[in-house]
Amino acid sequence: MALNYNLSKVYAISENDDDFALQIAELFVTEVPADLEQVKEGIENKDYKQAYAYAHKIKPTLDLLGMTVGFEEILVIEDWTKREGKRKEIKDTFKSLEARVEKAVKEITKDFNL
Repeated sequence: MALNYNLSKVYAISENDDDFALQIAELFVTEVPADLEQVKEGIENKDYKQAYAYAHKIKPTLDLLGMTVGFEEILVIEDWTKREGKRKEIKDTFKSLEARVEKAVKEITKDFNL
């Protein structure tokens, strides 16, 4: 049973298509960590546009995979980029999101034998 993600939305929109679920899982594992690294780089360099662009790209995937807390965290990061906040304001939120994504990647990789 998945602890760090939930495929109910994936199955709902795909009419229980296992191949589609696999594609979403592969997409998450291959793209989200790299995109998250771009968010991190944007935060570190105070490149708000970069951080926003990649956070915005990740957002629908977090929602689709039922990662509610991660989705909320990405919204906080997007808001931070719009306000052009200080790095220390967003550090803990980003670390939490990064850990959450890491756990989901490990679990999905194991669950789907990727």
